[in-house]
Amino acid sequence: MKDNFVFFGTPKPAVIVLNKLKEASLLPSLVVTNPDRPKGRGLELAPSPVKVWAKENNIPVITPEKLDSEFKAQLQKEDPAVCIVVAYGKILKQDVLDVPEKGFLNVHPSLLPLHRGATPVQSSLLSGDTETGVTVMQLDEKMDHGPIVAQEFLALNGTEKSPELHQTLFELGGKLLAEVIPEWIAGNIVPQEQDHDLATYSEKIEKKNGELLETDTDETKWRKYRAYAGWPGVFYFENKKRIKITEASFQDEVNGETREGDLGRGKFVIEKIIPEGRKEQEYKREG
Repeated sequence: MKDNFVFFGTPKPAVIVLNKLKEASLLPSLVVTNPDRPKGRGLELAPSPVKVWAKENNIPVITPEKLDSEFKAQLQKEDPAVCIVVAYGKILKQDVLDVPEKGFLNVHPSLLPLHRGATPVQSSLLSGDTETGVTVMQLDEKMDHGPIVAQEFLALNGTEKSPELHQTLFELGGKLLAEVIPEWIAGNIVPQEQDHDLATYSEKIEKKNGELLETDTDETKWRKYRAYAGWPGVFYFENKKRIKITEASFQDEVNGETREGDLGRGKFVIEKIIPEGRKEQEYKREG
């Protein structure tokens, strides 16, 4: 029984998963990633993080601009048992999905059918979820719609920020995928259809989403601060100047301690800021 697999991925989260597969002695026979893109001030062409990983691990790598008939022929020649997709960045059509005998598996950092789409981690934090997790699903042509192969749950304490939670979830996803791949190839897992009536969707994030509004509650501000950590960050305007908040906490109104959970009774406390055109400084509270 063949057990080779092809890995599709592009950014750093995909590398996190690849490293977990490597720890389990599971290496792809081929890596597919996006072509080199201009990067930095000089706009010099730079390889994707996944391409760098593939070169470091002596794995053959291809960078198709289009997933056309020529690419399909390459994939058919590789003849993988299964293909893995993690943050690849291109839409896969059914004729490509049909190439491997066991189809395509995807790692998604949410408990599907919740938070389908491109920003599930941020959406989970914005929603105030008390738990999240990762889903390994079988891909179909619709977005995050395919049947569930496996899930792993993760409790949240109300203090996690988006970058760290992304890291944790993709590490969890990599470990889960390492367990799933051999069992899936062997035919020992029966995928379960998602309950599509329960599906929620994560919206595209724009820079303007990071603004803290006067109408936001303290809890909403805390959720935004955690969800938008890294990018776009959170900010407010004072005298028409943008003030970026770089450090904040959510403190109990009674004893002034940072809470973990039950956020409804706390207060959003700004610790450090960067006023527009200036350096980071301590936030000066009124009174």
